[in-house]
Amino acid sequence: MTTNRGRRALLLTLSAAVVAGAALSGGGAAPAVAAPAAPLFVASVSGASLSVASAAPARLDWGGCDAAVRPLPGQECARLSVPLDYARPHGEQIQLAVSRLRSTVPEARRGTLMVIPGGPGSSGVQRLAQKGAALAGETGGAYDLVAFDPRGIGGSAKARCGLPEEDRWMVTLRSWPGATGGVEENVARSKRIAEACARNGGAMLRGLTTANQVRDLERLRQALGERKLSAWAVSYGTYVAAEYAQKFPGRTDRWVLDSSNDPDPSRVARGWLEGMAEGAEDRFPDFAAWAAHPDRAKAGLRLAERPEDVRPLLLDLAARLDRAPRASATAGVPLTGSMLRQALQQALYSDGSFEGFARLVTAALDPAGQPVLPPELAGAMPDEAAAVTVGVICNDVDWPRASPETYQRVVDADRVRHPLTAGMPVNATPCAYWKGGAVEKPVRITDRGPSNILMIQNLRDPSTPYTKGLAMRAALGDRARLVSVDRGGHGVYLGNGNACGDRAVTRFLTEGVRPGQDVLCR
Repeated sequence: MTTNRGRRALLLTLSAAVVAGAALSGGGAAPAVAAPAAPLFVASVSGASLSVASAAPARLDWGGCDAAVRPLPGQECARLSVPLDYARPHGEQIQLAVSRLRSTVPEARRGTLMVIPGGPGSSGVQRLAQKGAALAGETGGAYDLVAFDPRGIGGSAKARCGLPEEDRWMVTLRSWPGATGGVEENVARSKRIAEACARNGGAMLRGLTTANQVRDLERLRQALGERKLSAWAVSYGTYVAAEYAQKFPGRTDRWVLDSSNDPDPSRVARGWLEGMAEGAEDRFPDFAAWAAHPDRAKAGLRLAERPEDVRPLLLDLAARLDRAPRASATAGVPLTGSMLRQALQQALYSDGSFEGFARLVTAALDPAGQPVLPPELAGAMPDEAAAVTVGVICNDVDWPRASPETYQRVVDADRVRHPLTAGMPVNATPCAYWKGGAVEKPVRITDRGPSNILMIQNLRDPSTPYTKGLAMRAALGDRARLVSVDRGGHGVYLGNGNACGDRAVTRFLTEGVRPGQDVLCR
């Protein structure tokens, strides 16, 4: 590390996959249950007095987990009752899926560590099943590990927009421009999705917000009987965690933010989407170097002899697929240029995905080849997954609305500047036409609060670019220290094999020790 002075079977259904920040899930909403009594905490937000908890916190009855979770040995599941609308705390209640992996070393246990997933749209219950064993091993039984599925996800209450299948594909929910760069279809689809969600979503859809996830987390803390919580939050989960630390600073113990984005309240979500263009440019050289390495030749995956030749090859292939899509192994679903670009964005998340993307490219280049689409691109999302994918980001903040001509002008310029993302990050989205706008005023993250936050960030992250992580670092001020890691991909701790970064986070969680200043791990 070198100094960087620059800085029980209660789950009904579970998410089937997590793709580019969207969980693909299905199932029905949980039934309403009796409401709790008098509030313990009241916050005034946008003129509404919102009760966050009650004098008799919801009870958690732990039991076995549904087999679909693929639970770890000892992993338990329960349901947490929360208000549908915290402005009406005694009104309708919904249920959230919660999971726990208890410490097996009672003498070492010091509290509860929340595992906060990314998204919006990722399952906390599944993330605990995936990462719980490694995390328990790293922390030596210091914590009970707990996670929950946010509203709209996995085993928790769902919302629906009633979207037709053609509007629920990853490459249509993501506003990839038309084959020639036009935005007319994107604008029409965005309006159609916004109208359907307003017509069919109801209070459940409008309740899909970061602010409610924060309140639900506080409600869970009380149900667990913990005075404070520690947390490991990843990606969008870092924004949830930062907002919790802003609203409930006295309830935070050791707080880890892994792969953060810019918390600027005027650009929440919109700025994150735009940042994907920068992130793709930062990360792509890692893939190019891999794809040009001689070691790829034996498997037939060497795309070029030099790294600098990989980019033009892929851009040319995407352009040709825009003009003439190729039949794929999925009947009725051809490989288009937009699908290829979206597959690239997903592959950049992890070095382990490079091979699969290279196989897609080689098959597309071979006249006799039959490209096999990634599962996420081979079918439409369930309606519930599409609803949460758009719901949270559109409910959290007001998005500006522009004329189709303005969108076209902006997309044209961005396609030149960032051809890997081809204008998608700045294109029209349903949020620009969202009925009712933001549910609440976004929270500003500040440096007011205890200095108990450790950030960790890859230098070359395709989803949360390093510069955006620095914006979170600046907002937190002396509350935080930053461990920068000279790696590519999305997600750092227990994710990319960097021992230096892993040690820094583990030491903080187990000993409470952070670096004295921001540091760089190579």
